Amino acid sequence: MIVCVCHRVSDQTIARAARSGMAFDDIQLEFGVATQCGKCESCARSVWSECRSGQPTAHLKIDELRQQLARGTLQLAPV
Repeated sequence: MIVCVCHRVSDQTIARAARSGMAFDDIQLEFGVATQCGKCESCARSVWSECRSGQPTAHLKIDELRQQLARGTLQLAPV
């Protein structure tokens, strides 16, 4: 999906850059994201935040939950 229409930058481009360790400011300089009209900034930052290095990915979170469940340390809330 195109996130930045002004510079035609996709969510995949932002995600790839974030995973490679680029700061959001670097992504702005490299690709021009959120540097013209600014309407894409919140979406672009959200994609960057979800994909940046150091953020656990979903499958790692699931593995951690499975380990906690196996150890009996996982507390489930009543429904």
